[in-house]
Amino acid sequence: MRIGIVLSQPPGYSETFFRSKIRGLQENGVEVNLFCQVINDEFTLCPVIVSPRVSKNPFLQLCFFIKEFILLLPYVSTVIRYVKLERSEGTPWLQIFKKVYLNAHLLKAKLDWLHFGFATMALGSETVAKAIGAKMAVSFRGFDMTVYPVKNPGCYQMLWRHIDKAHTISHSLLKLAVKHGMPENTPFEKITPAIDVDLFQSNSPNYSSLEKPVLITTARLHWIKGYESTLEALAILKEEGVDFMYKIIGEGKEYERIAFAAYQLGLKDSVQFLGKLPHAEVKRELEEASIYIQYSIQEGFCNAVLEAQAMGKLCIVSNAEGLTENVLHGKTGWVVPKYSPYLLAEQIKKVLLMADHEKSKITQNAVIRVREEFHVQKQQREFLEFYGVTTKSEDLPQSAQGTSL
Repeated sequence: MRIGIVLSQPPGYSETFFRSKIRGLQENGVEVNLFCQVINDEFTLCPVIVSPRVSKNPFLQLCFFIKEFILLLPYVSTVIRYVKLERSEGTPWLQIFKKVYLNAHLLKAKLDWLHFGFATMALGSETVAKAIGAKMAVSFRGFDMTVYPVKNPGCYQMLWRHIDKAHTISHSLLKLAVKHGMPENTPFEKITPAIDVDLFQSNSPNYSSLEKPVLITTARLHWIKGYESTLEALAILKEEGVDFMYKIIGEGKEYERIAFAAYQLGLKDSVQFLGKLPHAEVKRELEEASIYIQYSIQEGFCNAVLEAQAMGKLCIVSNAEGLTENVLHGKTGWVVPKYSPYLLAEQIKKVLLMADHEKSKITQNAVIRVREEFHVQKQQREFLEFYGVTTKSEDLPQSAQGTSL
């Protein structure tokens, strides 16, 4: 079987979701190719085919056009099918000309499945899979369903007409896809993110020895991560005399805004911005923390919360999309309604005042659940089932066997 995965760029070292998926497919005899807009020499898991170049220089762009259309000559029958499909959708000729060029790398592919890693990546390429005789799969992630279609109503209408199977990382995102027009009878599978459970292990914290609680969040510095509401909640705690240190791991264009919010709220000495850290250092910081906070406004699922739970951290999250499926309220952590700093402050205070045996029960539940339901082998098996690849269940670890979601 041959599968093509479309991404904007090859997955980085820390992007375990795509890397583990590719490895799992390859280990079961599947040929995998990545189709990206840029190339990364550090990525060597599978071949990477780069999309045609776009230049602001008219002469260079003309040269690129000529070269690409010459390379498409052996695939003229595929191009003709693609043009017919686009015409049936009412696409103007000039737009078709542009689409043929931009999708040239895909039109030359021989695949059984063409899988767009994000719904937004499929925009402008909705009919390519049918043109090359492949099935089309699309993955739903947070931005795809919570932000982009709100700003661009009806953007996925053409996509829904051509999709063969959907992959969602949470049921919440699937419901949003239906809300945005996807037919309810569209075949789908829920396959959640997964982590290396052997790397992120519990270090059996001694809660009574914590003199000053360390709270931590790992996420890019963006408004969608709810940092300002988190800081407002921490300011409330500080006014009530609660001493703490809040560490933020991540970088982003809104650093100044978030840092200024911390200053305005009187938290300058209680908040540390650690920037982007390697996985090993992230783990080290998590080991020293007592409470993990992910008070996002929108969140598809969040690997960082899985990693925190696997390490036995007390996790408090918002009720944004996939987070309610990531953390089970009162069982593996706590879910607090978003946009409610006072409720978040109250929940943090309750957790800090809990008896050690109660905290231990929550963290043990979280560790067990993550190790049983969110490990890489389970994710790999579910993707094999998604594409209909046959494999021997006995080749997988015992904990990975079971029914897909």
